[in-house]
Amino acid sequence: MASNSFGLIYRFTSFGESHGDLVGVILDGVPSNFPLDLDKIQADLDRRKPGQNKLMSQRKEEDKFEIVSGFFEGKTTGTPLTFLIKNKDQRSRNYSDIVDLYRPGHADFTYHKKYKNYNPYGGGRSSARETLTRVIAGAVAKQFLEKFQIKIEASLIQVGDIKDDINLMHQKILEVKKTGDSIGGKVKITASNVPVGVGEPIYEKLDARLAYALMSINAVKAVEIGDGLAVVNKLGSENNDVIKKDGNFLSNHAGGILGGISSGQDIVATMSIKPTPSIFLNQETINKKNEEIEFQLKGRHDPCVALRAPVIGEAMMAQVIFDLMLLDGNFSF
Repeated sequence: MASNSFGLIYRFTSFGESHGDLVGVILDGVPSNFPLDLDKIQADLDRRKPGQNKLMSQRKEEDKFEIVSGFFEGKTTGTPLTFLIKNKDQRSRNYSDIVDLYRPGHADFTYHKKYKNYNPYGGGRSSARETLTRVIAGAVAKQFLEKFQIKIEASLIQVGDIKDDINLMHQKILEVKKTGDSIGGKVKITASNVPVGVGEPIYEKLDARLAYALMSINAVKAVEIGDGLAVVNKLGSENNDVIKKDGNFLSNHAGGILGGISSGQDIVATMSIKPTPSIFLNQETINKKNEEIEFQLKGRHDPCVALRAPVIGEAMMAQVIFDLMLLDGNFSF
C-alpha cells in the first residue's frame, strides 16, 4: 500500500487498522516552538467518536491520545509529532461469519484482489476509524491558522431529501435505522478570514487540493466548490461575482477561490456522502470461492456516516489551507 501520507510541507502519515491494537499519525513539517492546546485536539476527536447517541454506531471508544514524539514542555519541537490512540472496543467476533465474503459497497473485493493478504475485520485499513488521524492533523493545523483568525466550521445540511432542518434530519436517520437500512447526506464546510493568495497554480490550486483532500475521506462520492453543480444551469452574468472597491464582492458563487487562489472571501465546499454500506438487510454477494451467497450483517454500524463527517471535513480543509500557506512562504507561523 503505497499511499498513507497526505500533504506537501505539512504532511501527515497515518497507520493502524479498525480492529488492530491502535491507530496513529505522524505529523511532519510542523513549525517548532508552538504551544499546542491539547484540549482542543481532544475536543475535535470527541466530536468524531462513535457511541455518542442512538443515531451513531454503538462502538464505545474513548479516543484518548498519547503524544510520543515532537512535543516538549507544552510546545512543538519541529521534529515528527506522533500521536497514538488505542482501540478498546473491537468486536471481531461480529465478523467471523463474513470474513470470506465480499460485502457490497465495501472495499473487501478490491483490497483482496489487489493485496491478497489484508485484515478484513471492521474494514481494516479501509475503515473510517482511520479518520481519527485526519482529525488530529486538522486540529493541529487549526491552531496554527488561528494566528490569522482563520476559522473553519462544518455542518450537516442534508440527509436524504431533508435539507437544513437538523431535527427532521435526525428523525429521518432514526426512521431508516429502524428498517435496518442506511442513508446518505451532505456536509458543508466553510473557512472564513482566509487571506488573499493561498493556492499554487497550476497543479496545487487551492480548489484542486481541497477536492483531492475531501474526496479521500471514506464514503465521500462528490465534492463541490462554491455553487458547485448548480453552475451548469447558470449564465455567465449570473455566475460572475461582481468586485467592488477594496476587493469587496457582491456574491460568492466561486466559493472564495479564483484561478486556484483564495480571493479573501469565505472558502466554501460541500461533500456528498454515500449511505453506509453496512446495512442489516439480506444481501446478495459472492465469497472468495466465487460462489453466490446471501448474508446478513451483524455488529454496530452508523445508519448515516454523514452525521460524524463535519469535523473530518473541517480537518482536511484546515490541513490543505495550512499546508498551502507554508508552501507559499510568505506567511509566518
